[in-house]
Amino acid sequence: MRLLIVDDEPMIRSGLMKMAQQYTQSFQAIELAVNGVEALDRIQQMEPDLLITDIRMPKMDGLELCRILHESHPYLMKVVISGYNDFDYAQKCLSYGVKHYLLKPVTPPDIHEMLDQILRTQSQGLIPVSRLVAWVERLEESLWNLQTDEIADLMTEWKANCGHLPVQQLKYLLNEVLLMVSKSFQEKQRALIPELLDPLHAPTQADLFQSFECRMKAVIDNILFVRRGNYKDPMEEARVYIDTRLSVEVTLSEVADRVGITPTYFSTLFRKMTGETFISYRINKRMEKAKDLLSIPHKKTVDIASEVGYEDYPHFAKTFKKIFGMSPSEYRASMGIK
Repeated sequence: MRLLIVDDEPMIRSGLMKMAQQYTQSFQAIELAVNGVEALDRIQQMEPDLLITDIRMPKMDGLELCRILHESHPYLMKVVISGYNDFDYAQKCLSYGVKHYLLKPVTPPDIHEMLDQILRTQSQGLIPVSRLVAWVERLEESLWNLQTDEIADLMTEWKANCGHLPVQQLKYLLNEVLLMVSKSFQEKQRALIPELLDPLHAPTQADLFQSFECRMKAVIDNILFVRRGNYKDPMEEARVYIDTRLSVEVTLSEVADRVGITPTYFSTLFRKMTGETFISYRINKRMEKAKDLLSIPHKKTVDIASEVGYEDYPHFAKTFKKIFGMSPSEYRASMGIK
């Protein structure tokens, strides 16, 4: 479990961290933040499973932090700490998914009892945030790229991880997954898929999983309809985009965004499908084009270097020789071109 502690008082932050470290079960990671703004940044980096936050803090208080996280990270467990005078204020946090509320001064038994309750909840079926987020990201990419085999593998994996959940909790979880994928689609300016917004309703676990799988098929059908059935292979689309822009600098992130895939997933998929890294593919394509241009007698080698994206001619010549075993001028001479 990963823990994030948020408090603007240095002594309280370190005290809470020490209490957490003294707990019978160790944490995978414990990080600290001084206010809600910094906490949001930490959350993006570490994806904690548990948040302990003070109510009153500068820049962004605990109430606003919990409100934001209730929308963006619904499965992040939240614990609020406050003084007696903040009780009514802290009560508002209950509407933001806060399950535990501790009054100052907080003692080790308070923290340890709260952690005991959380772990008992986990043992009853709570899925770690990091696992949920990773699964949703993979599902989203598989849907967008129409990878039905990958979706089937994901469903098998998810059944193994969630098969023990009570029906109501499983229903809530799968409906949250639909909302998270829909929100991610919108943020990436992908098509709005109505099937992602319609909640699942089924009486048993088996029916819920079956309904979810049917929903995934409907999502794919809708994506195909939006594309009018002319689906473009994202890797083929990426290659065309790269090949037609050899004279300019194109980044991996730019191409990934162009084909609607996250940069990390795109890098892995590109290497798997082409047998080359993004960088090596571009270099080889540039050199192949340079080779073709060098066969045109009237073209100057310095101009050819510029046409394939190399303003630094020595760098171009060195790269060409590394790949083909001869310099551009030597290659031309081998073709009888002076």
